[in-house]
Amino acid sequence: MTALKQFERLESPGLWRESPQAQRRDVILTFGDASLVIADSQARPLTHWSLAALSRLNPGALPALYSPDPDSGETLELDDALMIEAIETVRAAISRARPHRGRLRLLALGGSLAAVLSLGLFWMPGALVRHTAAVVPAPARAEIGAALLAQITRVSGPPCREAGGRQALARLSARLPGRGRTVVLPAGIAQAAHLPGGLVLLNRALVEDYDGPEVAAGFILAERARAAEADPLQSLLRAVGLRATLRLLTTGALPDSALRAYAEELPGAPPRPLTDETLLARFAEAGVPSSPYAYALDISGETVLPLIEADPMRGRTQEPVLGDGDWVRLQGICGD
Repeated sequence: MTALKQFERLESPGLWRESPQAQRRDVILTFGDASLVIADSQARPLTHWSLAALSRLNPGALPALYSPDPDSGETLELDDALMIEAIETVRAAISRARPHRGRLRLLALGGSLAAVLSLGLFWMPGALVRHTAAVVPAPARAEIGAALLAQITRVSGPPCREAGGRQALARLSARLPGRGRTVVLPAGIAQAAHLPGGLVLLNRALVEDYDGPEVAAGFILAERARAAEADPLQSLLRAVGLRATLRLLTTGALPDSALRAYAEELPGAPPRPLTDETLLARFAEAGVPSSPYAYALDISGETVLPLIEADPMRGRTQEPVLGDGDWVRLQGICGD
């Protein structure tokens, strides 16, 4: 390489030692083209050092100590700041120009890591959600459902809690296949929803605006079917994001902000579609007619015709979904 133009023919004094056994000599250094010329006081060249091969033996210390080969014992001491700057500038330029061993390996490693991270952007969130949901025990799911309900009731108002109505609702919930608790809300949801921990939410209209408990029972059956098809905890975790999911996995709790955001979205979310076959199987297992539920979805019956025509209880003797007294108490659960 060629020395930098701003340092051309730069000269300075120095102390040169040819070998560890030799005496140090006062010399004149000339910063030349691709080399450092070392001359005696009479300007007679003693040696030439290649700038490309020059090594500094004491980085950052003064006087600066250089050698053309650390194993040779030949050294040069410098105090001149400008000459040191010139040598260090050239050494830095040479270092940048040299091929770095391991750089290809580093690039390959970086490429592999980028590929893994890219894959993780698509694969990891789903896998993390599934893993987290799988390891959360039933009591913790119930706690999450209760915490989410508390966020929902900030908007809907507290659950309807008239004592006789709550007992009747508990009997209706236990009468139907599946495990879990049912809550009636005065507002906040259009018809029904479900939360982690087996919690089903019903709008008060489902127990106040119909002649019998079959409609409310139908909505409970439908929500339990949705929860069986798609884990509500996974749905929650997908909505709240990776950070909140990691928080649940590491601490066992979800941040209130995540629950609050999900509680604001849930009431307006459309219910997960269920096939007619799934619903009819649920109604048949429970011994509950599907027609009242179907007409509650569409009073004309046009969009729910299979649930009406294939009603599993049509023409069959059925046990009451709920006793008359309990039904009256359930209708008064909201107390007004």
